[in-house]
Amino acid sequence: MTTLGTWNLENLFRPGKDGPSSKKDYDNKLTTLAATINELAPDALCVQEIGDPDALDDLVAMLNGTWRTALADPDGRGIRVGIISKPALTKVEQIRDLPEQLRPIQVEDDGTTIDAMGRPALRARIRSKGTSVDVVSTHLKSKLLTFPGGRFSPKNEGERARYGVYALTRRAGEAAAIRAGIDVLLDGDGATNAVFIGGDLNDEVQAATTQILLGPGGSEIGTAGYDKPDKGDAVRMWNLAPLIPQDERYSRIYQGRRELIDHLLVSRALVAKAKNVTTGGGKTPSITDNPNARKNDPGSDHRPVVATFDL
Repeated sequence: MTTLGTWNLENLFRPGKDGPSSKKDYDNKLTTLAATINELAPDALCVQEIGDPDALDDLVAMLNGTWRTALADPDGRGIRVGIISKPALTKVEQIRDLPEQLRPIQVEDDGTTIDAMGRPALRARIRSKGTSVDVVSTHLKSKLLTFPGGRFSPKNEGERARYGVYALTRRAGEAAAIRAGIDVLLDGDGATNAVFIGGDLNDEVQAATTQILLGPGGSEIGTAGYDKPDKGDAVRMWNLAPLIPQDERYSRIYQGRRELIDHLLVSRALVAKAKNVTTGGGKTPSITDNPNARKNDPGSDHRPVVATFDL
């Protein structure tokens, strides 16, 4: 069996301006994160919101066994995605550029545009039980809106609406960039090429931005089309969310509401081999729109999502 997963580690910085206020708070955060990872015992884990690379090294040093790490470039806030893995990581590369036909995408009232993902995704290949798996870690644009000057509150409802559109358009563009990367990895043969996407997609299963990643519809797990192979299987990805027990089917609690925004997507080569999919991490806090509220709290505001495959 091989266990793969994803976890947003929530602002993993060493103590200081962006991290916990004290070493004690930092150590408590690491201890809580490490205990959860050791309990879940993944073979590889996609991770998000890594601030200091040294902080990830500190965490990995607390894990059972020997681990390899790889990190993508950071965004403007200094956070990035990564992959930690017991098997060797090969063919490591970033997925960064938006599809040419979508460039540029406007993201500010002043006309500022982007042509690449705010946080590059990271791809690496692992080999487990004789099977090569291309693993992609990603973190799409948040639904938390930031307004000019770093404000978290709009001047008026018109501004809120516009910046909501900017965020949604940006997240959709980033999803299209990941989908383009998936197409390269699948190479038109999803039944042979094992592809695993793990990440914080910042929206739920049926959201348009999540659906963009899947490719052709009609064969989702739990539908009549699932057991009926068709031509779309060659390029299709499956969201493993329906395999999570109903009472565990959430990865974050926002203002008291459970939501699944962290997802595992797999190609045809892996979907039938998924034997157990779960979320974990103990008690999950309910969060608000204040990104600094949990600065000194242990653990993460996200639950990890992991799947075990019969490889």
